[in-house]
Parts: sequence; structure tokens; C-alpha cells
Amino acid sequence: MTDQDSGLRARLVAAGVDLVTREGVHALTLREIARHAGVSHGAPRRHFATHVELLSAIARQGFAELATAVGLAGQGADDGTDPRTRIAALSRGYLDFAAANPGMFELMFRHDLLEDSGLGLRQTTLPLFETLVRLVAAVRPPSGAEPPVVAAALWANLHGLAQLRSWGALRLATGGEDVEPLLRAALDAHLGPAAQ
Repeated sequence: MTDQDSGLRARLVAAGVDLVTREGVHALTLREIARHAGVSHGAPRRHFATHVELLSAIARQGFAELATAVGLAGQGADDGTDPRTRIAALSRGYLDFAAANPGMFELMFRHDLLEDSGLGLRQTTLPLFETLVRLVAAVRPPSGAEPPVVAAALWANLHGLAQLRSWGALRLATGGEDVEPLLRAALDAHLGPAAQ
């Protein structure tokens, strides 16, 4: 691949990131991405074998941004911070990313759109999940459930909170948008009550 080809691929991905950020998943047609990138409508096909491959490249950028938002780089090292505190920080980062990037967040988890991309996109979520499993194991939840099970249940809970907030359903259920009390309840439910 030439530098020019690599530059155009990056430009198409950047155009897609901008579109999904401003307009949502529905805006990510090949024609619209090409128009936004300032290239012919056939240009994406020369650099991405399928529309799904281009969408996956855009989603991969989102996963990189999510890893930064939750502080994944620092989660592997033992910095002396209590594991439960680290889980709470990771959880807040996840919820904050979802709230700040609703279009990208939707795309990242639309496996119906991204299936069979050939890019192993699902593998990009594994470092975050593995970090969560390690932290859960360090907390030793009183339920006795295996750490991957507790981590998956907590992740599902966080994802549900993110989705309900984005749909405006939390306001209906709780009368507000503040997810902090719900996050504390979720952490207590999955990890046991916080030490006093």
C-alpha cells in the first residue's frame, strides 16, 4: 500500500468518525462518507473491500478512544489504588464515553452491522474486559461467582445504563439524568457493599 493509499484510507475513516459523531450511525453510507472525505463515491471500494470493513475501521477508532477514556493503559499496572476504586473509575469512564459519543458508542456495539468484517473487531473489546475481570478477581465478590461471570454481568449493567440514559429512559424511571447513584447500586450488587 502506498502512502497515498494509506492517507486516503485514513481520510475515509476520519470522515466516518466525524459523521458518526455529528449525525449518528444512519449517516454512514458509502456515498456520504466519500462525499464528506471529498472523494468520488467509488473511492471507498478501492480501499475497503466492503462497507462493513469501512464501518469496522471507524468502530476500531472508537474502541481506541474508549480505551483512553477508561484509562486502560494504566489499568494493568498496580498503582496501589484499591481494585474497587479502579473498577468504579473504569465504569465512570465507560458511561462518560457513551454519553459524550452516542453515535460512535452505538456503532461500536452494533455487531449486526459489523459482523464478518474480517478485522477481528470483537477482539478489540477483550483488553478492556480482561482488565475488568482482573479487577473483579482482586475484589473477590461475596457471591462466589467466577470473576468473568461477575465482570460480564457488571459490563451488561453498565451498557444498559448507558443505553437507557441515551434513550432518555433514565429520566422517566428516576426523574433525573444522574447515573452516579445507579452506578453505586450496580457496583454494590455485583461486588458487594463498599467498605465503610
